[in-house]
Amino acid sequence: MSSSNTTRFTALFDNSVLSRLERLRLNPLRRLTVRSRGEHQTGKGGTSTEFSDYRDYVPGDDVKNVDWNIFSRLNRPYIKLYRHEEEMHVVLLVDASTSMQFEGKLDLAKQLAGACGLMGLMNSERVSVYACHHLGKSPELLPPCSGRVSLRRVFKFLEGIQGGGDTPLEAAVDAVLRTHRGRGVVVLLSDFLTLGDVNPALNALFSAGLEIHAVQILSESELHPEITGDIRLIDSETGDTLDISGAAELFGIYQDQLAWQEIQLTADCQKRSGRFLRVSTNTPLDSILFDTFRRKGWIR
Repeated sequence: MSSSNTTRFTALFDNSVLSRLERLRLNPLRRLTVRSRGEHQTGKGGTSTEFSDYRDYVPGDDVKNVDWNIFSRLNRPYIKLYRHEEEMHVVLLVDASTSMQFEGKLDLAKQLAGACGLMGLMNSERVSVYACHHLGKSPELLPPCSGRVSLRRVFKFLEGIQGGGDTPLEAAVDAVLRTHRGRGVVVLLSDFLTLGDVNPALNALFSAGLEIHAVQILSESELHPEITGDIRLIDSETGDTLDISGAAELFGIYQDQLAWQEIQLTADCQKRSGRFLRVSTNTPLDSILFDTFRRKGWIR
């Protein structure tokens, strides 16, 4: 795929980011890896030798799986991938409710979903995308697809997601699990601003055989609010209001609650053999993907 920036392959990120992502892959905690082929495999064992696709060689891959015919023509190593009897699914759940429209949170969620989808497709995994909006209504769905031929389809779907709605995260998960089938990884992209209990939803994902990779996306105004005097808080999804006097005095309580939530969500995901990460919309996408995600072991 060309890395030229003259024509962007997707509006989600530059071609330079796309080219770097092609050489990376998601790194689940619970899934097994067939080291001889560098692919994810289910714990049941058993694979087929049906050819599926190619991907770029990365350090650590077994050179026995390099296609030397292509290497002799292009002078660039490619690894042959094979389809599994049970492919790993990468489920991307994008919270597209109204609160995610604040200060670029939804835009970052779509970019991170695009990055995870790309890595899944380039490594012969099945990728599906859900965008959750209105409570009681089915999520927007891109059914499972695979292979690099599906890249434009995934990117186009993500680019078209519009924010708005009142679906809490726990209801979004319930809606997704009504249709999803297959073991693998679920990437939750949300601000986790819900009054409900997310633990039943996390239990349901775990029971469905999905390893949880939860990314909380918050804006700088939410992480470090500048509050003075009397204010009125308005819930963007329900319209409920709350008048507060002397808001600055509550700043410490807010920060304590924010820190507690991060600790709690991290523990909730880890108890289910998953991961949790909080990111800010002020952090450059390159830094999240190629620094934070790699340091935390989310990708390799």
